[in-house]
Amino acid sequence: MGKVEFTHTDKVWFPKDRITKGDILSYYEKMASKILPFLKGRPIVMERFPDGIGKDGFFQKNVPEHFPKWIPSVKVKRESKGKGELVVGSTKDVLLYLVNFGCVTPHIWLSSKRSLEKPDRLIFDVDPPKGKVAEAREVARLLKEVLSKEFSLTPFLMTTGSRGFHVVVPIKQTVLFEGVRGFAKEVAEMVVEMDPSLSTTGVRKSARKGRVYIDVLRNAYAQHGVAPYAVRALPGAPIAMPVSWSRLNSIEPQSFSVKNCRGGGWSGFEKSAKSIASLCG
Repeated sequence: MGKVEFTHTDKVWFPKDRITKGDILSYYEKMASKILPFLKGRPIVMERFPDGIGKDGFFQKNVPEHFPKWIPSVKVKRESKGKGELVVGSTKDVLLYLVNFGCVTPHIWLSSKRSLEKPDRLIFDVDPPKGKVAEAREVARLLKEVLSKEFSLTPFLMTTGSRGFHVVVPIKQTVLFEGVRGFAKEVAEMVVEMDPSLSTTGVRKSARKGRVYIDVLRNAYAQHGVAPYAVRALPGAPIAMPVSWSRLNSIEPQSFSVKNCRGGGWSGFEKSAKSIASLCG
C-alpha cells in the first residue's frame, strides 16, 4: 500500500451489488498500471461518494487543506474570478489515496500541467437516447470515418460506463481550447449533415427529437472527462473501457465492470498525436 492506509474497507459503496469500498480500492490497485498513463501530469476532478452511491455524491475540485504534502497539485485559473488548486495525477499511491478519500470516479482535464490552456486530446461524447445504442454505434463509426479520412487523425473508442461512447483523439498541445473546440464542432456538424435524422449537436433535449447527441462542449478550459478505466457511480460498478474499433458492434456502453474488466486498451495512443493547428481557422 505504500503511503496509503486504507480505512473502512468493509463499507458498502454499491448497495445493490454489495460491492465494498475495499473492492473498489482493490480494483484501482490492480488496474493502476493501465490508468496511470492517462492521469500523470493532469489535473483531476474527484467525483466523490464517501457513503456509497446510495447517497448523494458531489464533484470536488480543490485540494483539501488536510491532504498530505506528497500529493502533487497545480494552481489553475478559474473561468470565474479567482484561482483553484487541483490534484495532479502521478503515482499509484496518489490514485489510491483519492479513492480511499471517497473518489469513486476520477475525471481528468483535457490538458496537462505542461500547458493548461492547450489540450492534448479532444473528445466527442456520443450520447444516445435510451434504447438507441445501435444508433450511437453508427454515430461513433461516422466520427471515426470523418476524423481519419477527412483530417488524417487517429480516433480511439471508449465505452463510458454510462449511456454512450467517447471518441477520443490525441493531439499535439499546440492550439488553445477555443480553436480545438471550434474544430470539434465542425467535425460534429459534418457527421450530422451525413444523416440529419440520426444525430444532432443541439444542446437542448427538447430539440433532439430522439436523435443521438454529439456533445463537444467538454472541449473547453477547465472541463473534464471520465478517465479511461475509471469506475462509474452506477449499479454494477461499470467502468469506462478503452476498446478497439473492431469491438464496436459487440459491446454496450456498460459492457465492462470491476467484475469483468479483461482485455481492452489503446495501442499507440500517445504516439498517434498530431497537431491540428492547420485545421483550426
